[in-house]
Formats: sequence, C-alpha cells, structure tokens
Amino acid sequence: MARYDIGPMPAQVPAEVIALLRQAETATVGHWRHWGFCDRRIAPVLRRRVAGTAVTVAIPGPDSTLLHHAVGLLRPGDILVVDRLGDDRHACWGGWVTTAAKAAGAAAGVVDGPCTDIEEIETAGFPIWCRGMAPITTRLYDLGGRLNQPVAVGGVVVMPGDAVLCDESGVLVLPPAEAEAEARQAIARQARGLAMQAKVADGDKLGTLSGATATVLAARG
Repeated sequence: MARYDIGPMPAQVPAEVIALLRQAETATVGHWRHWGFCDRRIAPVLRRRVAGTAVTVAIPGPDSTLLHHAVGLLRPGDILVVDRLGDDRHACWGGWVTTAAKAAGAAAGVVDGPCTDIEEIETAGFPIWCRGMAPITTRLYDLGGRLNQPVAVGGVVVMPGDAVLCDESGVLVLPPAEAEAEARQAIARQARGLAMQAKVADGDKLGTLSGATATVLAARG
C-alpha cells in the first residue's frame, strides 16, 4: 500500500449556502442537533465565525509532509481539517502553514491536536481551531498520510467536501445536503431568540416566556 492515500479535491459547498452558514451559530444548531460537533476542547485561537468546505488530511505524530503538500492545493473558502491520528505532542500547524493557508484564501484550519506560533497566527488574523499550543513541532519525515479521504476529528467523521461551521463555541461538521436547511433553521431561531431577549430586557420574566414557570407550578399542583 502506498504511503500517501490521496483523493481528488472535493466539490465546494455552494457560496450561497456558505453565506447562510456564516449567519448561524454552532450553539443554536446545538439546540436540536446532537451529532457533527467536534470535541469542545478543539477551541478557537481567535474569536471568529467562519464557514467553508472541508479538505481533509490525516498525518502521523511527528510528520507534516502531507500537510505542507495539502496547503498548496487549498482554494478560497476551503477549511483544512487535520486528523492527527491521536497525537497530542507535536504541533503540525505554525507560522509557515498559517501564511500559506492565508495566501491560498482558505477560510480556516481545524486541527485535532496542538498548534504553535500563536503570535504569528494572531498577527496574520487567520482563524485556527486546535487543542491548545505546544512547543515541539513536526518535521518532514515522509511517513505518509491521507488527503481528501474520510478522517476523524474530535470524535466526528469528516468527509472531504463536508460543510464546516466554526465559531467561538466550537466546530460543527454537516453533510452538504443538510447544511442549507440547518442554517436557515438556526437563523430563524436566532431571530426569535433576539425578540425574546428584548422582552426580558423590558421586564418580562424568562420563565413565563419560555413556559418553564408554568411547568414548575403545574408540577407543584
């Protein structure tokens, strides 16, 4: 078996669907959806909300050879999703990869492991989600890996071409066929939430508006 298992670049999620996703919040979708959310410890380095198309990479612990190759294939709007195959010691993403991904027009990076060079990431203003920082970095060891094949990131199977929504609450992965409907439902729910917040700010009781108070009183007889 070849060391490198490389699939074609996936079709990108339509721009109008990505625009809708950018208006949605992962925490809103979390009110009704219970899968597709990466481990909450994959957290943002910068506070941003982005959406894009998943380009998937899986690379072994100390090696980032395939990651360097993959960054060169990124298109505007792609989100590079990196499966670290369980490694939590080596930082595969730092200043060089950040610069290359930003130059390619990528929307973000999601790494199931640590990153490094936080100052360079902040200076670039490039959105990254990862499991914190680490000082020990990967090298070009030519150990192999997978590109644009199914990967596992934060307990979620990510397919190349999936829609990815990332914000300050976490990372959500959606099949492309489901992304538009989920985004529209989230946008509508957020509008209703803002209307309820306005009522609470004007003095209405949250429990009365939500129905919780009636539930409690009914339970007490």
